[in-house]
Amino acid sequence: MSKEYKHVKYLWDDAKAASMDEVEQLIYRSNILGDDQRITNTGGGNTSAKIMEKDPVSGEEVEVLWVKGSGGDLRTSKKENFASLYQEKLISLQPIYTNHPESGAKTPIEDHMVGMYPHCTFNNNPRASSIDTPLHSFIPFKHVDHMHPNSVIAVAACKNSEALTKEIFGDDIIWTPWQRPGFDLGLQLQEICEKHPNAQGVLLAGHGIINWADDNKECYDLSLDLIEKAAEFIESKDKGEMTFGGAKYKSLNAKKRDDVLAQILPSLRGLVSTEKKMIGTVHSDETILRFVNSNDAERLSKLGTSCPDHFLRTKIQPLFVDWDPASGDVEELKRLLAEGVEAYKADYQKYYEACKRDNSPAIRPSNPSICLIPGIGMVAWGKNKSESRVTAEFYNCALEVMRGAEAMDEYVALPQQEAFDIEYWLLEEAKLQRMPAEKEFARNVVVVVGAGSGIGKSTAHRVAQEGAHVVCVDLNADAAQETANELIAKYGVGIGVAGTGLSNCGPAIALAGNITSRESVQAMYKDIILAYGGIDNVIVTAGIFVPSDTAGYIPDEKWGLTFDINVKGLFMVADEGNKIWKQQGLKGSLVLTTSVNAAVAKRGSLAYDTSKAAANHLIRELAVDMAPLVRVNGLAPATVVKGSSMFPRERVIGSLAKYKLEYSEDWETEKLRNTLAEFYAERTLTQEPITPEDQAECAYVLASSMLSKSTGQVISVDGGLHEAFLR
Repeated sequence: MSKEYKHVKYLWDDAKAASMDEVEQLIYRSNILGDDQRITNTGGGNTSAKIMEKDPVSGEEVEVLWVKGSGGDLRTSKKENFASLYQEKLISLQPIYTNHPESGAKTPIEDHMVGMYPHCTFNNNPRASSIDTPLHSFIPFKHVDHMHPNSVIAVAACKNSEALTKEIFGDDIIWTPWQRPGFDLGLQLQEICEKHPNAQGVLLAGHGIINWADDNKECYDLSLDLIEKAAEFIESKDKGEMTFGGAKYKSLNAKKRDDVLAQILPSLRGLVSTEKKMIGTVHSDETILRFVNSNDAERLSKLGTSCPDHFLRTKIQPLFVDWDPASGDVEELKRLLAEGVEAYKADYQKYYEACKRDNSPAIRPSNPSICLIPGIGMVAWGKNKSESRVTAEFYNCALEVMRGAEAMDEYVALPQQEAFDIEYWLLEEAKLQRMPAEKEFARNVVVVVGAGSGIGKSTAHRVAQEGAHVVCVDLNADAAQETANELIAKYGVGIGVAGTGLSNCGPAIALAGNITSRESVQAMYKDIILAYGGIDNVIVTAGIFVPSDTAGYIPDEKWGLTFDINVKGLFMVADEGNKIWKQQGLKGSLVLTTSVNAAVAKRGSLAYDTSKAAANHLIRELAVDMAPLVRVNGLAPATVVKGSSMFPRERVIGSLAKYKLEYSEDWETEKLRNTLAEFYAERTLTQEPITPEDQAECAYVLASSMLSKSTGQVISVDGGLHEAFLR
């Protein structure tokens, strides 16, 4: 029977745990701890178990420390996310450290010890060990949990943290002052365990809690009990409506908030992307709104965060904009944001210069990663959607820490020099340097209009392969969703649990869009802005071919439809997109799909061919109009039969009949299409069928930086139709 908790979820299942081996039980404990954000944040905290294993060389039983490896996330971790090390070898590292002439926190030998952990690896496990490894190894208990719960960090971040720890936990938890994690802190924990044999854990000031037990379930239960106890104490001190000094402003309603965000996000994205492009996440839940609307928001936000995990994501402090949502207008907010970002960057430069050491890495991008706006909430920024969602999540956790600390006592943040030494830690820098090179469309939002089928679907997959955040747009909403689902299934939704409405998305979303309606195009772009903060590349593959009669004619009203989609629709997508590009001030690219038919006079498709000729010239006009910020180029396909919505069964049969090719109406559609595709291939110089993937490759290249000096061009992908050669 599960225990009753108010402030955490109790998820332990005896039957499930009983069916697992010891390593699986550790992973199970880790997953259910990580499942509750009040227990630990995404990617934060770590767990371990000391397990007897058979040595693969000697065959003897040895004690192995299984501990969450570097960069892992408890909620989603699997066995491969855990490092395994010989416990005896880890203990044998202690004399190397203690006998060094200069040891202690932040000494070179402490960082050197991290390089010794691979020498202790058990069974060639490739997972890198985290800097917290000695904390787990040197505690003489079988199971150890190190969590970052909001309630306990609130105690750890109080001015009178030590006294509060004693009041709340008695002698069960021992308080220790702030110290950066590492080998020295591991030795301190070992000493605490020796001096306090009945203690159940240690509260790490400004950081979190670490606790232990000799039984897997007991360790889990203890973690929850301690978190619950701290949360109950905070609840008893809660200030209610006077939390954070009470409300100063009122929130905008959801519609008004989204309207304001749609107007400010592109320019804000441009402001925070002057060094590297950033992807945004909007978060407007009750926790963040209570804070940004409060009297104490500006004071507390300038203090920064306490827990190192929070700080590494949210930087030294957020940008707070003191804007009155009741009386202020959007233009004033834009001005305040522009002034605020400029001042933030200058302050960050001063912070770096004041705190840097002789061997500090070069200054990193100085833009804010968190922007706080009264009445609206928070906009978090990161290199991708997953990172910006985690950043938003962490700051929300930091606010709960502030709330708890201010309820009990007085909130204190990490000293600025300590914060700097974490942000610019050489081990952290080495980790960043080991990151793989970013892909072509990393940090980019790529909009593919017509993504539900054919060339558009293939293009969505092609740009996603290059790291793009892909917006799949189609007149058929279900088809767009199918493509987006394929991308999410392949690349995942990412980590982090933050984001309000559309902004709670992964690297791909689906939208319905009708490019013949400016209102629909505007709504499409608004949704994209709310999801990601802006746009970078737009690729339009949508088009229409109205089948003609045997003489090549279509009804008069179909001419209007043909031009509305194939010409006017392209213009409206470009025109509305250009407004966003101008607000961002960031380089972008636009690729419009025309056809080789635009350059070839022939029978049978008067309206279609002339509309595509107009589209070719539209590309040249737009290239002039949108320069120098946006490059505009065209993709001119031909004879793409496979998977194309432009070639339904009826059109295929009509074309086979027109060219007097042998076929039967009893044939399967795929056989009919293959027959037509082979005929088209024989007319080309390369003599190969043209596929949607061939077109997608060209669309990708045109949109990418590989053709960064080309604009106003139309590239044919037709297998070599000499009739379409430029004259």
